Parts: sequence; C-alpha cells; structure tokens
Amino acid sequence: MIVIDNQVISDDIKEQKFVCDLSKCKGACCVEGDLGAPLEAEELPILEEVYEQVKPYMTEEGIKAVEEQGTYVKDWEDDYSTPIIDGKECAYANIEADGTLKCAIEQAYLDKKISYYKPISCHLYPIRVTKYDQYDALNYDRWDICADACTLGEKLKVPVYKFLQGPLERKYGEKWYRKLCKQIEDEEAK
Repeated sequence: MIVIDNQVISDDIKEQKFVCDLSKCKGACCVEGDLGAPLEAEELPILEEVYEQVKPYMTEEGIKAVEEQGTYVKDWEDDYSTPIIDGKECAYANIEADGTLKCAIEQAYLDKKISYYKPISCHLYPIRVTKYDQYDALNYDRWDICADACTLGEKLKVPVYKFLQGPLERKYGEKWYRKLCKQIEDEEAK
C-alpha cells in the first residue's frame, strides 16, 4: 500500500501493467456494467452546462435517454452516474462506423467545444476511487473485458500508474503525481 497525502493507493496500481487497446475491446467499458460512469458531485452541474455542446456528438438513443433521465442519475446507493440506454451503454457513448464506442463528451472537448474532458471516473479507469471521510482509496479494478489492455500493458511494460499519468494529475495534481512516482521509485530501489 502507498500513502500520498490523503490518498491510499493499492500496490496493484504500481505492479499491474495496463494500456487500453481500443482496437480490440471496442470501448466495452462504455457498455458493460450495471450503471453508467460514476460521477463526482462537482461534475453534475458541469454535465448540465455542457450538454447542448455535447448533444451533436451523441446518438439519437443517447439524447433520448438524457432527455428522459436527465444529464445524470442517482442510483440506489445515493451515488451519481451517467444515464444509460436500455440498461446497456452510457448515454454519452457514440458508436463509430467500426462499432467502437467513444465518448461524446471527450469528442466535444477534443473539438474545443467544451473545456471539460470527460467524467474523471472514465479518465482514471481502471483505477476506481472510493471516498471515505478522511481519505480516498485508489484501487485497480480487474475486469475481464480489459484482458487485451493487460496483455498490451505487459508487452509494453507500462504499469497502471504510468498509463494513467494524465488522469492522476488531473485528479490530484502534478506535484501529487511526482510524489507517487518518487515513492514507487524509492521502494523499487530498496
């Protein structure tokens, strides 16, 4: 276990290898699961604010889901997530010609229509953050749909924390990420 400030990081995040292989999984994480992408409270008004700019990138079914359910939903545990279409894909998923699912929010960001990248839970995946009163717990989420990402990560020798440098810096800052790297390097040097 690694502790940086108020974050407790599982050893899997330094030990497991991972590089998304979208050409193989086709964005299955946008479809699989019981709920949409987990959302943080500060993301809720952002989704409302950017919806009109994101809408042109969405499927008709996604637009319908948002208009029926809202830009976000509250689940049975009082957590927030993105709405989903018929119990399947995220309402913000856009399906490419080859069947790959991509994020409509991210595409609007890449086209400079909005300044919000996408939900941090999506950006950080396969790390899942659980918030407690005094700290955040960062854990590696093992999911069979990501087997190809694990294989590619092994081949390229890229640990989860390095693959997710950008999202970790977005969430916790560059200084925090440097501390994480230093602590891992110091442990590996022992």
